[in-house]
Amino acid sequence: MEERVSFTSHGLKLAGILHLPEPRAERSAAFLVLHGFGSNKDGVGGTTVARMLSGLGYAALRFDFRGCGESGGERGRIICKEQVEDTRNALSFLAGRGDIDPKRIAVIGQSFGAAVAVYTAGVDRRVAACISSGGWGDGAKKFRRQHASPRAWRKFSAMMKAGKRRRRSATPMMVPRYDIVPIPPRLRGNLAPGSIMEFPFEVVESMFEFNANEVVGRIAPRPLLLLHSASDSVTPTEQSVELFARAGKPTDLHLIADVDHFMFSEGNALVANLVRNWLEKYFPAKV
Repeated sequence: MEERVSFTSHGLKLAGILHLPEPRAERSAAFLVLHGFGSNKDGVGGTTVARMLSGLGYAALRFDFRGCGESGGERGRIICKEQVEDTRNALSFLAGRGDIDPKRIAVIGQSFGAAVAVYTAGVDRRVAACISSGGWGDGAKKFRRQHASPRAWRKFSAMMKAGKRRRRSATPMMVPRYDIVPIPPRLRGNLAPGSIMEFPFEVVESMFEFNANEVVGRIAPRPLLLLHSASDSVTPTEQSVELFARAGKPTDLHLIADVDHFMFSEGNALVANLVRNWLEKYFPAKV
């Protein structure tokens, strides 16, 4: 069962799809499903995750961050801590429903959404559990590895300098998606239809300064699962390794060899089984 819903975050109307499990004899444990950078709730990865979770007995809310998809806000203005605010307001929305257990709401995110998921769990004790797939903890280090060659780093650094010079301009500098986060052409088909392809410079600054490493240690003793491709072509694998090093217990880290960045879009059975087994141990659908 899928229900179209909306809720408010900082005065903006955000759009979502709530997947509800069957049968529903009691209040359900739930997940917030967070999409990737400039994507939307209707991408294959997020839809696959939501349907997998509802099939396991959880409610799952996939929603568009402000400025994305069908949600309100300036299109493309994706400021990391504002996405954290959106996630916390989505949690409040779910907690207020009579069919959801307000004490058993978890969060799962992919890539950019994974970084937001970890940060939200670190600052909001209401998050009961967290799953991060291909996430990152240090924006500055992430960008340095994503633009690794001397030529790429010079180009990225020049863009940063130009953006800062124009910060007070009436017309913000716009930056193409792949100048911010490079994605190999062979993986670009994984982007959700309607994904944003150009962003104001303040988005780049927001990501550069975003640091989930600072708060990941606060998640414990709530459970945390970190998933990452062992050879990720988009987000450096060591980002999840460092998150793991800074996290408390219980935290599990799985580096998976035969997937790339968009692992949930690939329908990989190993990934699905890892998530299912972890949930059974740390956050079962029914207590």
